[in-house]
Amino acid sequence: TINDETVELVQPYFEMEDYTLQHGKKVCGNVAGLLSWTQAMVVFYGVNREVLPLKANLAKQEGRLKIANAEKDKAQAELDEKQAELDKVQAKFDAAMKEKMDLENDAETCKRKMQAASALIDGLSGEKVRWTQQSKEFKSQIKRLVGDILLCTGFLSYCGPFNQDFRNLLLKDLWEAELRAHKIPFTEDLNLISMLVDQPTISEWNLQGLPGDHLSIQNGIIVTKASRYPLLVDPQTQGKAWVKNREQENELQVNSV
Repeated sequence: TINDETVELVQPYFEMEDYTLQHGKKVCGNVAGLLSWTQAMVVFYGVNREVLPLKANLAKQEGRLKIANAEKDKAQAELDEKQAELDKVQAKFDAAMKEKMDLENDAETCKRKMQAASALIDGLSGEKVRWTQQSKEFKSQIKRLVGDILLCTGFLSYCGPFNQDFRNLLLKDLWEAELRAHKIPFTEDLNLISMLVDQPTISEWNLQGLPGDHLSIQNGIIVTKASRYPLLVDPQTQGKAWVKNREQENELQVNSV
């Protein structure tokens, strides 16, 4: 029930010198309590006059906050719903992009294979003539194979003891003439070395100490391919050195006489 008028009426009392708690106690304790209470109520009124609008504003703002929170919750629910839809759409988009990338990679791989196949076909087309000619040559070699094998086996079996001149005599003058007489096809000017051994093997023999002339290579062929063990007449010990180097990994044992 306190108002501005009530405060204004008691204000002159507050300005009196003896209107204090100490002077009130001198008169009477009850008077001192009443005096202190009036001062407190005026202070309370002054404070409350500022607080009441704030309380009203607080209640108003709390109402607005409640409404805003409700709208926020509603908006958050809508956002969550839209986010869930977006996640589904994003998942579909990612799957579609992955499928697109896979298809592009497959298409690129297929394109490279087609290009490689086309290049291979173009490259092989130029080999057709050579292959045709080579096929004919193979057929001719098959026909001559029996005579060539006879010359090679004869060389391995019988030419070992002789020098190069006598070997050529046997091959060219005697055996080839005998094949012609019996109408057995064979390769003219047959290269026995290339027929019986490949070039990498010859290079390996050279590294092991075998000389590179035709006679030495023929001797190496006879040593390695003949069915009987070789007997080497080797005054220069070249064959001996070669055999030792060649069989070193096989733990060759040598008995000196």
